[in-house]
Amino acid sequence: MDTLCGSGKFGSKFWDSNLSVHTDNPDLTPCFQNSLLAWVPCIYLWVALPCYLLYLRHHGRGYITLSHLSRLKTVLGVLLWCVSWADLFYSFHGLVHGRAPAPVFFVTPLVVGVTMLLATLLIQYERLQGVQSSGVLIIFWFLCVVCAVIPFRSKILSAKAEGEISDPFRFTTFYVYFALVLCALVLACFREKPPFFSAKNIDPNPYPETSAGFLSRLFFWWFTKMAIHGYRHPLEEKDLWSLKEEDRSQMVVQQLLEAWRKQQKQTARHKAAAAPGEIASSEDEVLLGARLRPRQPSFLQALLTTFGSSLLISTCFKLIQDLLSFINPQLLSVLIKFISNPTAPSWWGFLVAGLMFLCSMMQSLILQQYYHCIFVIGLKLRTGIIGVIYRKALVITNSVKRASTVGEIVNLMSVDAQRFMDLVPFLNLLWSAPLQIMLAMYFLWQNLGPSVLAGVALMVLLIPLNGAVAVKMRAFQVEQMKLKDSRIKLMSEILNGIKVLKLYTWEPSFLQQVEGIRLRELQLLRKAAYLHATSTFIWVCSPFLVTLITLWVYVYVDPNNVLDAEKAFVSVSLFNILRIPLNMLPQLISNLTQASVSLKRIQHFLSQDELDTQCVERKTISPGYAITIHSGTFTWAQDLPPTLHSLDIQVPKGALVAVVGSVGCGKSSLVSALLGEMEKLEGTVHVKGSVAYVPQQAWIQNCTLQENVLFGQALNPKRYQQALEACALLDDLKMLPGGDQTEIGEKGINLSGGQQQRVSLARAVYSNADIFLLDDPLSAVDSHVAKHIFDHVIGPEGVLAGKTRVLVTHSISFLPQTDFIIVLADGQVSEMGPYPALLQCNGSFANFLRNYAPDEDQEHWEDSRTALEGVEDEEVLLVEDTLSNHTDLTDNDPVTFAVQKQFMRQLSALSSDGEGQGQPAPRRRLGPSDKVQVTEAKANGTLTQEEKAETGTVELSVFWDYAKAVGLCTMLAICLLYAGQSAAAIGANVWLSAWTNDAMTDSRQNNTSRRLGVYATLGILQGLLVMLSAMAMAVGGIQAGRVLHQALLHNKIRSPQSFFDTTPSGRILNRFSKDIYVIDEVLAPAILMLLNSFFNAISTLVVIVASTPLFTVVILPLAVLYTLVQS
Repeated sequence: MDTLCGSGKFGSKFWDSNLSVHTDNPDLTPCFQNSLLAWVPCIYLWVALPCYLLYLRHHGRGYITLSHLSRLKTVLGVLLWCVSWADLFYSFHGLVHGRAPAPVFFVTPLVVGVTMLLATLLIQYERLQGVQSSGVLIIFWFLCVVCAVIPFRSKILSAKAEGEISDPFRFTTFYVYFALVLCALVLACFREKPPFFSAKNIDPNPYPETSAGFLSRLFFWWFTKMAIHGYRHPLEEKDLWSLKEEDRSQMVVQQLLEAWRKQQKQTARHKAAAAPGEIASSEDEVLLGARLRPRQPSFLQALLTTFGSSLLISTCFKLIQDLLSFINPQLLSVLIKFISNPTAPSWWGFLVAGLMFLCSMMQSLILQQYYHCIFVIGLKLRTGIIGVIYRKALVITNSVKRASTVGEIVNLMSVDAQRFMDLVPFLNLLWSAPLQIMLAMYFLWQNLGPSVLAGVALMVLLIPLNGAVAVKMRAFQVEQMKLKDSRIKLMSEILNGIKVLKLYTWEPSFLQQVEGIRLRELQLLRKAAYLHATSTFIWVCSPFLVTLITLWVYVYVDPNNVLDAEKAFVSVSLFNILRIPLNMLPQLISNLTQASVSLKRIQHFLSQDELDTQCVERKTISPGYAITIHSGTFTWAQDLPPTLHSLDIQVPKGALVAVVGSVGCGKSSLVSALLGEMEKLEGTVHVKGSVAYVPQQAWIQNCTLQENVLFGQALNPKRYQQALEACALLDDLKMLPGGDQTEIGEKGINLSGGQQQRVSLARAVYSNADIFLLDDPLSAVDSHVAKHIFDHVIGPEGVLAGKTRVLVTHSISFLPQTDFIIVLADGQVSEMGPYPALLQCNGSFANFLRNYAPDEDQEHWEDSRTALEGVEDEEVLLVEDTLSNHTDLTDNDPVTFAVQKQFMRQLSALSSDGEGQGQPAPRRRLGPSDKVQVTEAKANGTLTQEEKAETGTVELSVFWDYAKAVGLCTMLAICLLYAGQSAAAIGANVWLSAWTNDAMTDSRQNNTSRRLGVYATLGILQGLLVMLSAMAMAVGGIQAGRVLHQALLHNKIRSPQSFFDTTPSGRILNRFSKDIYVIDEVLAPAILMLLNSFFNAISTLVVIVASTPLFTVVILPLAVLYTLVQS
């Protein structure tokens, strides 16, 4: 480098320690400034360029139009290139005129000029790729300014010292260069407008990070607006931003699902490759068995494939933060040497303190970026797992449904998915903890020598013990999840049958069953908590024991080894870094253990058999037919005998087909087979066109009546009106408080059975499908309603005329109007043909008619008698349908029939009140031309209240309630134990400080044994107090879990039936799964972490104030500032 800088008047050495270090006025040599200092930004840009270009190539978002800002940036880049080349041409000019400059004056302008040209081109390329704010260029311009600050000062000082400017041209060009790079840095901080062809953001509350600049992302300025809004007003759901596109469940679930399906395909290919090996010779099996052994699809591999790139980015942040954490101990060593050297220049101390501050700031910035990245990954991971499990639950076979209970599936989506989210923040410790331990040991070796091997040996000895603890905790975890599944399954059954349970007063019996399972669950939790407390004691003591043994060996291995301030406090600083990974290892192992159990549970569930989506062919079919079955044999499960066998059915397009038969003959199974919900053993099934299905028991959503009918489709007022009118729902809308905006309770609790069936039918009519599968929709309604529905919807003159309709029914009065009839008996087609032809056969169909004819005669008798009444049938039709599902009146009894008719008239009059100020008003029927008024708000039709969530800070009463559940004495004991642990920690550090200041005799310290013994006692006492506090918290946490679950269970069981009618069962079930999990396994460790952080902060403040009382002046305004920020 000295050769590059030349010699003589304009030459200089590359490095001069007397000029740069050992002086009160430090400076760098001109050679250093003109070479390495000028090259640093150029080296950065050229190194970062390949990766950045690759990123831009795959993340283009359209180009940005050429704005004034972009033009100005480009002009500055061109000017910087011109300034650099002016320096280069000036050097050539001097060479031509006999003033040969040093080679560095040729190399540096050339390198800087080419780099500036590259930066200018990169500005335009980023514009073409839609980059609004370039972090790469901001860092480049920042490095240019920082590296130019030193020459900026040096040239001024040199000119003042010499009284003149030695090289006016280069002096001038440098300051022009400095002004230009400073302007370029300022302009780079401004954000460009969005890309020209980017989609217009119509979101009323878009996510601000997506459009934030580099500096805004780096310092989280984009979040400031939300923080200020939250300070002024309690945050509500409407205040939250919309999610980024890549964070939404549609994207995340689909990506994870594709990765999982890829794993399943690879496993299927592996099994196919292994199949020939099963019939190979024994020698072949020996040679190929290991290679061709079938394997299961790996859900872990699917997770890594989906979220691996994001985890890699978080790994980079964590790596930088870990490396930065080891700089401060080295700077501390330099600072202690500076303090102990009275002849050292004062600027050394300022420089070291500034570097320590800068390092801490960088570490904080990187760490917050890491946390932001890793917690977003955790949320996406949980979202993806829940979505995949939910989709799997929709397609599992019936045999799997028998084995996988609702409680197990709920736990998979709530507890097991949450365990993965809890694991993600600790995941990088798998490589970070060994790296930090190795680096800490390396620097400790540099400081204390081979004595550090004693500490390494201790850590190695602790690994088997920790492994045994992990195995035992995993066994507890498996057993606990089984008990949790059983408890949630039982709670689900209780909620589903709560009416019957309350009717027969079975609450005490079921309470005992739930509490019995809960008791066994708490016993396992108590064992696991004690085991975790023991593990915590080991790992809290291990850093201290490593420190103690290392210092003990260092002091006693050689009498000449003196424990001075530098060795002691640098070693303690390194041991504190070592303490972090060692303290986090128990939590990592615990989370890994829980996640491994959850992984196996999820993978087992996702690997279960699914319904074959190809069992129903939907693309090809014989011309003129909508449904065909050839030699079809179907079963509900592989281990059950076939329910339907040898079916040969052909349904023409647009036909109305009735399916009849005795109870249990397979009519509903036939519909399920056409839907693909049964397992096909033989034959082929062809269904051409879209399908609408009306089940025998109506499925009603917990939403408005309109939303139930639309079922996610856009509102077409004309078609919507037609569907309501055809399904006889218009009069119901007049009776409902909010019209079609009335909220329907869970499972249709505020609708009668007939109303539910008509809403289900209206949903199918509105879907405008090609094929309608109607599974006995007329059985839940009265004869009048059935006739109306058949005439206006299903029959030859109904709105579905021309569509293919398969109607399962027992009503023989409608059979003559069908195109042909399928008669089932014992799972087979016994007869099939038009109504007249089947009557002449005198076979199964004739038997069916004889069985159901009396019922039909009674219904016709009711019809005729109702017609003799002097009222309008259509006027009371819907009220009768509603009443028939809520009374025990028997239509066959003439006396009760009259009572029923009178009651319906009264109900009809009452329902009209309000329109005529309490006077009975005539009921108006909506004609076909009337339009349904669609209201935008659910004004008075709301049934299920939205779940309330507290806003603002958590009230003290909540903490007080939890403290009472834990036990006030237990909480007080935990706080006192943590206070004692902090006091022991302070005592150990003070004792170590006093030890380093001991007087020395013949270069040896006195009282080494006493100092070491007291230090060891304080450390062991600290570990014991932590273990006792962890055990006390375990006892208190289990007690709180028992008390709160018991109170919740008793409260819900004794709630009135109206509560269950208006509260979704999923919300109640979530309280017993997710929330109880939080109380059992999350709150107690969180409280311990809070107490640990609080007492650590208090002990640190006490030590600083005791040693430097002036710090009190600083801590008071800082405390006020932190309180304001926290609030």
